[in-house]
Amino acid sequence: MSTLAHTMMTAARSADSGLAGPGELDRYPYAEAPGAGRVVAPAWEGADQDLGRVGRRAAGSRGRGLHGQLVQQLGQMIVSGDLGADRPLVPEEIGQRFEVSRTVVRESLRVLEAKGLVSARPNVGTRVRPVSDWNLLDPDIIEWRAFGPQRDDQRRELSELRWMIEPLAARLAAGHGREEVQQRLADMVEIMGHALGQGDSITFSRADAEFHSLLLQVAGNRMLEHLSGIVSAALQVSGGPVTGCDRPTEASLAHHSRIVDALAAGDGAGAEAAMRQLLTVHPEVERVVPAPREH
Repeated sequence: MSTLAHTMMTAARSADSGLAGPGELDRYPYAEAPGAGRVVAPAWEGADQDLGRVGRRAAGSRGRGLHGQLVQQLGQMIVSGDLGADRPLVPEEIGQRFEVSRTVVRESLRVLEAKGLVSARPNVGTRVRPVSDWNLLDPDIIEWRAFGPQRDDQRRELSELRWMIEPLAARLAAGHGREEVQQRLADMVEIMGHALGQGDSITFSRADAEFHSLLLQVAGNRMLEHLSGIVSAALQVSGGPVTGCDRPTEASLAHHSRIVDALAAGDGAGAEAAMRQLLTVHPEVERVVPAPREH
């Protein structure tokens, strides 16, 4: 096994155990308050009991600090509808219910405001914004929707989005391939092969996400490149057999390998066709993402 494969498999296992891998940073790197403990799940009226459980799981798996945990909890409550549109959010009340400082609340609300979930205005205060104002391409919002009441819509929309952008990205990448990127994509396929043989679905998924992210980055289109994080989020929250990437199989591995071969040969049409095959839905969920017509 190559050094890259060994490193990535080790990092994947560390992440699954709740330990931060080498160089991993909190997504919201705010300083912890002295003596700060875990965020306490809210007891607000109408809150889903499973919501706190999901929030704690996600926060723990990402190694987030106190601010990040509060962002996670409030974000999930807004996206799930427990905090409806135009609902006022009073910092003092949030601080008391979650047992966190005013600074933590203030910084958390700033993060949510940047995502379009809340707005703060003088003489009005902080209020939840309507769905039309949310940044639906934000990876956190994608995750919160995927594990909330909108899970089916979110997964369908993600699959449809992938159908629209990834085959084109594969075609474009064939004309912009660089030797080091080609090798990196081949390394990802190698890692996926080793992980498949060992039954290591975590490492397989990590290499799969890296593969698709690289492909978008090498397509030579900066707007497509900015969508790489969305595709990675889609792979992480798919939650069902919607595409060929959703579970480690020999067929999935073969399709990834064919994409690499087509890119190396400069065969844009072949790379696009191989990507469409990879994204083909399974028969049992064909109604979720209808396969595009062949011309």
